[in-house]
Parts: sequence; structure tokens; C-alpha cells
Amino acid sequence: MAKNYFDRYMWLIDTINRHGYIKFEDISRKWAFSHLNYKGEDYLPERTFFNHIDAILNIFGIEIKCNRTRGYYIANREEWENDGIRKWMLQSLSLNNMMAENRDLRDRILFESIPSSQKWLTTIVSAIRDGKTVEMTYQSFYQDEPSTFEAHPWCLKLFKQRWYMLARSGRHKEPRIYSLDRIHEISETENDLKVPKSFNASTFFNNFFGIIINEEKPVKVVLKVDEDQVKYLRSLPLHDSQKETETTDCYSVFEFRLVPTFDFKQEILRHGPSVEVLEPKDFREEIRDDVKAMLERYD
Repeated sequence: MAKNYFDRYMWLIDTINRHGYIKFEDISRKWAFSHLNYKGEDYLPERTFFNHIDAILNIFGIEIKCNRTRGYYIANREEWENDGIRKWMLQSLSLNNMMAENRDLRDRILFESIPSSQKWLTTIVSAIRDGKTVEMTYQSFYQDEPSTFEAHPWCLKLFKQRWYMLARSGRHKEPRIYSLDRIHEISETENDLKVPKSFNASTFFNNFFGIIINEEKPVKVVLKVDEDQVKYLRSLPLHDSQKETETTDCYSVFEFRLVPTFDFKQEILRHGPSVEVLEPKDFREEIRDDVKAMLERYD
């Protein structure tokens, strides 16, 4: 049931987004022919429609309002168009619905698989929406056996084809990152979810590249990027703090303000000799040591 509702929300967001303005009668008519209308309803119940609008605001932060003459529209469109995550999500929803409604195109468009989204994503989203905790059986890569405990899910984050949940459990004072593909079982409880009023997901991850978090303070990181990779960083910045401070015909220099965590180091190494760390010195030496160790393996 949770998955069905989640798919309905996505369908409704995409339907309104694609039309700009659309009246309820037209939404209801489209619902009658939707691939998600498993019950074969002739129309979308008005009460269900308004419940979906409330859920969409609570889960995605997307505000749907009604213009009396033109119909329903996304009121905070400009806000989410400047939000990379929500913009990506809406683009993904649109493509997902288009593929579902045009099954003959499936062999012509290839996607990257995200296995962790198949089982547990909707359960966690549902718990966050309902303001409830979850009970999960979890086994990290460093545990010999799984353990079961209650957790307060604060937010979800997609990174490198894996979904992660930031959650706090009674076993730790601070919230921790849990990978959804390491969950064995998870279910929503009847216990109330507790999240600090001051918590903001974007702000929480602002100083980090990916999902590895720690208590270190952000520092200035300076990268020298060869000309063949510069356009890639310009078109898809590594971090919100990225600034291009020097440009030549052979290279560019980019500055960042973040914590140089392990996943950021892995991203730099992924670019090979095209990216060089100039600052800070200790991070540069850490990269150098890794490159030396790699070279020794091939001697």
C-alpha cells in the first residue's frame, strides 16, 4: 500500500508539472487511464486528491495550489528549479512515468540500477511522512551478524547509486548513516519520530562531499584540473562551494570549502592524473601516499 501511494504522489507531481496549469477534472480524467489505476476507477476521488497534495508538501516540499481560472499548479516552482535535488527528482519522475506509459520504449533507454530503492525506500519515506520511527534489522559490512533496533529516520540521501538514511538510534547519541542495501528488514512502528526542530538536511550535509560525515571543520581545498577535465567540473560541480579561481589554456584551479573525507578523496583519485591537490598540505600528502601505494601494486 505504501508503495502504491508513493507512486501516486510521483504521478500527480509529474502530471501537474508537465502541464503547468491543469484543472482537477482533467487530472481526474487522466487518472482514469493511468497505469497506476489498478482498481479501474472512473475518476480520482476529490478527498484522495487533497490528501495527496498534503503528503506531497510534507514529503517533497512541493506546494501545489489552485488558480480558480487556470487550475492546479506548482506554486514554488522557482524554488525547486534552483534546488538540484528536487529538480533531478522531478526530471526522474517525468521519465519514469513516461516509460511506464510507453512500455515499447524500454529497450531503447538504459538506466543505472539502484538496487536499494526497490525494497525499503517507500517504507522509510512513509515513516518520515507519518512522523513514526522504524524498527530495522541491519548489518554493516563490518559486522559478522545483523542486529535489530529502533531508529528515528531524519532524512534520505542518494549517492553513487545507493540510498542512505540518516537516523538516530538509542545506541548512539549522534545520528548515523545507514545504507539501505544493508537492511535485512524494516517496518514502521507506532512510536513518534523525534527530529530536532533546527535540523535541515541540506545544511547538515553542506560541509561534506557525499555521505561520510564527521566532526571535523571544513577547510579550503584547492585542485588543479587539467584542460581535458575542466568542462566536466564546470557542467557538474563536485560541491556547492566549488569556485573556479584561475583559468589558463592548459588548466584551471578550483577552490572548495568542505571536509576532505574518504569519499571526496576517492572522487579525486577517480580522475587520475588530470586532477592534482594543491591544498591543504596534509590532504595532498594523503593523496600522494595512496598514489604511491597504487604504483607499488603494479611494479
